[in-house]
Formats: sequence, structure tokens, C-alpha cells
Amino acid sequence: MSEEILINVTPPETRVAVVENGVVQELIIERTAKRGLVGNIYRGKVCRVLPGMQAAFVDIGLERAAFLHASDIHTDTVKSAHIADLVHEGRDIVVQVVKDPLGAKGARLTTNISIPSRYMVFMPHMETVGVSQKIESEAERNRLRSLLSDYAKNSKLPAGLIARTAAEHVSVENLQKDMRFLERLWFSILEKSQQVKPGTIIHEDLPLALRALRDLVGPEVEKVRIDSRATWEKANCFVNAYIPDCCEAKLVYYPGERPLFDLYNVEHEIQKALLSRVELKSGGHLVIDQTEAMTTVDVNTGAFVGHRTLEETIFKTNLEAAQAICRQLRLRNLGGIIIIDFIDMVEPEHRRQVMRALDRYLSKDHAKTQISEVSSLGLVQMTRKRTRESLGHLLCEPCPYCAGRGSVKTAETTCYEIFRELLREARQFDVAQLLVLASTTVIDRLLDEESQNLAELEQFIQKPIKLQAEALYTQEQYDVVLV
Repeated sequence: MSEEILINVTPPETRVAVVENGVVQELIIERTAKRGLVGNIYRGKVCRVLPGMQAAFVDIGLERAAFLHASDIHTDTVKSAHIADLVHEGRDIVVQVVKDPLGAKGARLTTNISIPSRYMVFMPHMETVGVSQKIESEAERNRLRSLLSDYAKNSKLPAGLIARTAAEHVSVENLQKDMRFLERLWFSILEKSQQVKPGTIIHEDLPLALRALRDLVGPEVEKVRIDSRATWEKANCFVNAYIPDCCEAKLVYYPGERPLFDLYNVEHEIQKALLSRVELKSGGHLVIDQTEAMTTVDVNTGAFVGHRTLEETIFKTNLEAAQAICRQLRLRNLGGIIIIDFIDMVEPEHRRQVMRALDRYLSKDHAKTQISEVSSLGLVQMTRKRTRESLGHLLCEPCPYCAGRGSVKTAETTCYEIFRELLREARQFDVAQLLVLASTTVIDRLLDEESQNLAELEQFIQKPIKLQAEALYTQEQYDVVLV
């Protein structure tokens, strides 16, 4: 499999695209004015404790107070400790952001600090070692676990370590170098936490371009193309210092006149990812609806009629949809609860194969996913870890015309609302005449299809009704002016 990482840098934002075999699989966007907070460590102050929710709100210097649940507070006692026994209002506390603010919700916090590097995740409040589940070789898992255990025993302070996927087959020297770096970093964080005031950031995660090199570059990545010379130079220094196994030859500066994202068709894929409908090569399609509570994915055969039986047609559509759904989840960064409505299949073997395909494609996802059992209605329920805004929420806002509903009232509905408002105003106020201001579409309907109803209303209230079209009014917008 051919994999490339494209990094597009402009002063207001940085964009990273993961391209596999020429197809965009993942997109990460970070805007300079709104950098993600996940991974940042703050000294905060508890501003409110909510015993009923087993949670507290913590002021870390952001616009909205951040949320800290009791289960996310490190304690040496039992996990079921009550929030009132763990924190109190006014207490200073060192916390880390695990979820960016989403919509009207503040950031989600934890006191179980974890600091990632190229090969390791350092957890100062834990005393366990672990190895990424994606490392399948038992011999390699044992090697890494033994190495981490030995280092943790001889460390200056007890701490937990997890070997990341990138640690597979890495030399002992490079792994130890990584662990020493993490230990020094934690000591500097501890020192700074004693010096700063509450509401102050102590440690900030790397900018997106360098974070992509740390987290996304593996043996399967052939090239990392960067269209900013300054960022490319920083990337080279970062690779030399922290990722010695990442060959500099992988880093390529792209100076071309044609934009990098245009060259790889990324811009077109971004526009398509903002649509609810996703076309499948077979002729079928997906309909993806994102709501505040969950995301739903509906699979349809569409124009695909197949060549054999209906069951075979449905099976092939569902198999293709499984791959497309996993790609769309990564591309759009959809998280939380996800409900997939595959087309009903009669054959149990077909259902098993579709579920296996879904599981296989999800294994490539960097975000943690979990598939639960198929519901009694035949719906596939799954979750995907959400740490940042989805692509749609990042790039778009609710439509000012429909207020995010995705539809607007018909001109007919608006006309009948106007009739009711005219009757209401005529009964309440003694005026000479009434003036209706509305969109051109609505005024045209009042003068045409609704002209008889308008005349009867005018006769009933015994007051003349004037109409005036306003080009800037939406189809739902109108005003009744007393003259």
C-alpha cells in the first residue's frame, strides 16, 4: 500500500491529508487562531462542584469553564470516590485537556496526565507498563514490555509507560532516549506548575505539522510533502532530534505553482465531505446525517441493480458501503455514537462478512472505535472516540435561512402565517391599512394563487392590505406594518 502525507501551510491554518493509494483517507485542520487544546496541560482552579453529576467545573483560562468528572481524577483510593472527597471549590489543580470544546460544551479534562512522544506515552500518575495492541508479534511485545519495566524500576520517580505502535523493532538506544526525554519534560512541567498562576497553560502540545510527523509517519509512509519551506526546515530539525528512524528523504519540500492539495484532488474531496450524500461506485449511495446526539448512516442500493439475485446485489452494496463508511468517518472526523443502517440481508453469512469487513477497515483508523452488537432492528451501533470538532462543524455553521434544519417553509406556509398575522393585527389595533413586507416568491404567490384568499381577508377585516416585495427577505421572513 502506497501512503503519503500532505502538509499544506498558510499563516491562518495548517492542513494535513493522509493519502492512501491516491485516495484521501483522513484530513486534519488546525487554525492558528483556534488551535486544538487536546494534550495541553494547565494549572486550573475549581470554580464549581456538582455532587449530583459527580463532576466539577474548572477555570483554566478559557472562555468557558472546563468539565472534570470524578472518574477522570487520579486518586489512590477506590474508583468510586465521591467528587466532594476529591476536589473542593477554590482548589488549584493540574489538569490535561482530553476533548476540545465542542459546540456549547466546554473542554473535557483529566488529572491522569499522559504525555506522548514518538515511541512512548508517559503517564506520571500510573505505575504500569503496556504495549500497543496493534503490535501483533508476541516476541516483540515481550521485548518492549521487559524494556519498559526495567526502565520504570530504575527511574527517578515511579511512572507508567506505554509503547506506541511506532516502537515496534526500534533499537533499545532510541527507546531509552525517548523515555529520558519524556522524564525530563515531566520534571520541567512539575517545576513550572509551581510557578504559574491558576488559569495558565503549563505545557502545550506540538503544532499540527510536527504532531503529524510524530503520530502519523510510519514505515508504510513513503513521502511527507510540505508546501512551506519554513515548516519543512522545522520538520527536518524535528526529525533529526526526535525521530531518528524517520529518514529525511521522506520529507519533501513542494515548491510547485499548482497548490499541493489541488494536485492530489484534496480540495474536491473536502467539498464532497461536506455533503450528506456519498455516491458509491456500484451506483448505490450513503446518506450521512450528523446531529448533536449521534451520526446516522443510511445505505441505499440506488441505481445498482446487480447481475444476479437481489440478495447478491444487497450484499455487494453493503460490502462496498462498509469500506466507504470507514473512510468517511476518518475523513469527516465523525465521533461519538454512530448508527449504521445497512440494507437488510437474509443470509447470515452475508451479515457476518459485512461485519468482518467493517471491523477490518476500522482497524486502520487512528481513533479508537468500538462496534456493539447489531440491534433488534438490524442497526449496527458503534462508537468512535471524539477529541476535536468534525470537519463539518469546523468548516461550516448553521444556515441562517433554515437555522440548521436543512429545510425552509414553503411559500404557501408563509402566506398562511401572514394571513393569521394580518387578522391578529387588525383585531388588536385600529389602523387605516396594513402593509405586508415579504420575499418576492411569497408576494408573487399572494398576488396569484392566494389572491382570492387575500381579497376575502381584506373584505373581512374591512381594511386595505398593501404588498411590497423585499429582495433581501428569505422565504420564511415577513413583516406586517401598521399604516
